[in-house]
Amino acid sequence: MLAAVTDARIVYVGETHDNPASHRLEVTLLKALAERYPGQVALGMEMMTPEQQSVLNRWVAGELSEKKLLELSDWYNVWRMDFDYYKELFLLCRDKKIPIIGLNATRAEVKAVASGDFSELEEKQRKQIPPLDMTDPYQRAMLKAVYSGHNHGGGDQDRFLRIQTLWDETMAANVAGYLASPQGSNKHMLVIAGGHHVGYGFGIPRRVFRRLPVSYLTVGNKDIEFSEGKDEKAMDVALPEMPMPAFDYLLYTKYESLGKQRVRLGILLEESTNGVKIKAVLPSSAATRAGLEEGDILRAVDGETVKKSFDVIYAIKQKQPGDKVELSIERKGKSKQLTVHFDKE
Repeated sequence: MLAAVTDARIVYVGETHDNPASHRLEVTLLKALAERYPGQVALGMEMMTPEQQSVLNRWVAGELSEKKLLELSDWYNVWRMDFDYYKELFLLCRDKKIPIIGLNATRAEVKAVASGDFSELEEKQRKQIPPLDMTDPYQRAMLKAVYSGHNHGGGDQDRFLRIQTLWDETMAANVAGYLASPQGSNKHMLVIAGGHHVGYGFGIPRRVFRRLPVSYLTVGNKDIEFSEGKDEKAMDVALPEMPMPAFDYLLYTKYESLGKQRVRLGILLEESTNGVKIKAVLPSSAATRAGLEEGDILRAVDGETVKKSFDVIYAIKQKQPGDKVELSIERKGKSKQLTVHFDKE
């Protein structure tokens, strides 16, 4: 598979976003491309947008810590998945100096296309929205099936088709644009996106080929075994019959858990001119047990100064059940030290 796949100019991987097995496959493919074409490989990501490109460039150049990457790229708002799913890919790109290219549409563009109201977009943004080809009958049949597998509460199916097509066309335009540019003209590219953007080729691949007719192959994974709780997350979608294979190569995988337990502090934060303030404390939370109160101002977490809400969010995401965190707070003008314990279940 690796010998054949690396022959292609573009390799598309249709991932299951929250399955570590999908991401190990992506790492394997990117390593194979980098070994065969040293210095001539790029990674295109659905998870990032061109708005974040300067941050991605700084990461690859080794100028940013993981915390700064996530903060400056606004990762938890833009993509919202746990970064640990993608961490090995990001580290590989930094270590091998592999450019990471943000491919997806921005939230403002998605909102405009969804509603049909472009009035809030600047002229430059309007020009960035590519023509949307929604005439492919196979794409329409697939998206109709996928739509039925989501709980949309009777939403607008045509709106769903417009948004999906915007994502596909935007990512395709950015893939083709990069590979045709001076920076990408000698590059092979691994493109990672959700399976429905890649499967059967009518999402991103054919739209890239329309713009830039170069060789490509598609790779996907099919989950046939499930970790505890993951079977509930698998979408129940009755896919239509298609007169083509879903992928050139298909790996059968287990739908795995990340193997990481989350902890919750149990507070709502609010940024003010005086600092990061606790807006509310949730009952029966770790914060309540530690004695945190509404109105407390967070000054430091484990000795690190708190300047933004993100400083607190990032620090807590590094914790596991059984860990503790030391907080420096200001309450009614007085400094106070509190220790929060994250109990094991």
